[in-house]
Amino acid sequence: MAAQFDLVVRDGTVFDGTGGAPRAADIGVRDGRIDAIGRFAGAGREEIDARGMAVTPGFVDIHTHYDGQVTWDDRFTPSSGHGVTTVVMGNCGVGFAPCRPQDRDTLIKVMEGVEDIPELVMRQGVPWNWQSFPEYLDALAARRCDIDFATQVPHAPLRVFVMGRRGVDREPATATDMAAMASMVEEGLEAGALGFTTSRSLFHRTPDGALTPTITAAEEELAAIARGMGRIGKGVIQLLDDFQDTTADGATEFAMLRRLVTLSRRPLSFTLLDISLYPGRWETLLREVERANRDGLPIRGQVAARPVAILYGLELSFHPFSTCPSYRAIADLPLPQKLARLRDPALRARLLAEEPVYSNPQMLAFMRNVGSMFVLGDPPDYTPAADRRLDARAAALGVSPLELAYDLLVANDGRTILFHPGANYSDCSDANMARMLRHEHTVMALGDGGAHYGLICDASYTTHALTYWTRDRRGERWPLAWTVQQLTDVPARTVGLGDRGRLAVGYKADINVIDVDRLRVAAPHPVHNLPGGGRRLEQKAEGYRATIVGGNVTYRDGAFTGALPGRLVRGARSGPSALG
Repeated sequence: MAAQFDLVVRDGTVFDGTGGAPRAADIGVRDGRIDAIGRFAGAGREEIDARGMAVTPGFVDIHTHYDGQVTWDDRFTPSSGHGVTTVVMGNCGVGFAPCRPQDRDTLIKVMEGVEDIPELVMRQGVPWNWQSFPEYLDALAARRCDIDFATQVPHAPLRVFVMGRRGVDREPATATDMAAMASMVEEGLEAGALGFTTSRSLFHRTPDGALTPTITAAEEELAAIARGMGRIGKGVIQLLDDFQDTTADGATEFAMLRRLVTLSRRPLSFTLLDISLYPGRWETLLREVERANRDGLPIRGQVAARPVAILYGLELSFHPFSTCPSYRAIADLPLPQKLARLRDPALRARLLAEEPVYSNPQMLAFMRNVGSMFVLGDPPDYTPAADRRLDARAAALGVSPLELAYDLLVANDGRTILFHPGANYSDCSDANMARMLRHEHTVMALGDGGAHYGLICDASYTTHALTYWTRDRRGERWPLAWTVQQLTDVPARTVGLGDRGRLAVGYKADINVIDVDRLRVAAPHPVHNLPGGGRRLEQKAEGYRATIVGGNVTYRDGAFTGALPGRLVRGARSGPSALG
């Protein structure tokens, strides 16, 4: 008898993405859509035995920076190895389009400083076969990848395209400038961008320490863009903001976000973190989010599912001694030679005594706060106990935290990774993070895949969310159905992708088959597979029996099948009937 379906996922426990109770069911797929759910006799040309497995929608990561990687690579690693089937790029106001040839160096410098993408990688990898944003989308539409991808119009390249050097130098935009930027955002949204993004964070700097073009943009400039979005009734707004204002708790800056949403009549989301430098600010912001939604303003906080941390190591971008003058002479040596030099007592003494020098004062202060660091370990421990912090360990050993950090970096053949949580782990507790994640007006996000190649590896947060919060956490654990919803339906609807994120008839057949008991994440490790031999952090997972994109099996037991069904997603989708 002829097969009724292209694919059948048989006998699994289906978590449909709505947060409802799971049920035993089969899923039949035809022409890239879910065609049937329940018990049926029809066979598939291919069948997956999901007995004892959780069957979920594919995960949707709405905060990534794959804008460059998508142009040279057909795989969205590490995200696609962690059940992610759709990513949204172009966040935080940075990207590669629009761009004139004479401005390429500027955008490369911004991306190198803000997103830790090596200059050589971008020069060799990015093809620059576009100038306008619609041309960039056309270039992406020709790509064939392992998962789907969508993007947004970033503010920094837009400002440089319109204003040239004045934009780079953060001069105020003229009325003509603002009208041009608004028009180009409208053009990008009409061509298929999901939204507009910007950054107002002092941490975002070029390698020479200069602030990125958008940091001090006036509200009038953002308002002009918001009005343009309101005119066409399309797009979401995303931003990163330090919320540095006169009230010290972010309330004044948040009032500006309210005005932008009022003008645009479009949803807005922003990075919401419990930052140890600003204790209690997250609570103020969350109250403001609640008040905004009561007033009919759709504002959400994007919250990371685990502590937001920088990773340091001798093979990574930075470590506590990497900006010391005496280290520069050995910085580019192969690891064995570097280790031999670092084991010299004279060099050790010199590096421990030297003052570091770096162009980004915020980053410099952070990376020298070694007492707040931990050893990440293998398997990685993202919520380590307070007595594992370097200051506590150093005190027990009778040495300084800096001395201990040095010795740990040199140990383990130089492959130790130091884990430095800067947010969502105040007082070595996950309690504040849990409160943010459980809030009705937040969304789980911030994978940051495609960026921070030697600093951060958070694209595995989807696996961590399923293992830590639902299975391994000490104390309260969350229902698996709820956590699945936060990884699928909630983020999809936050950015307007209503054709995915649920297992229901008519929806896009993006599916994970997961052995939850076996699910685990490995420690990150550096690999050199970027253009020009550039380095990035890879992180594998176990327990994903299969990942399916548009009805095509892309990964089996963690191994890539070679299937490349992923395509550019142009524009928002109101529901499954809008599936392209």
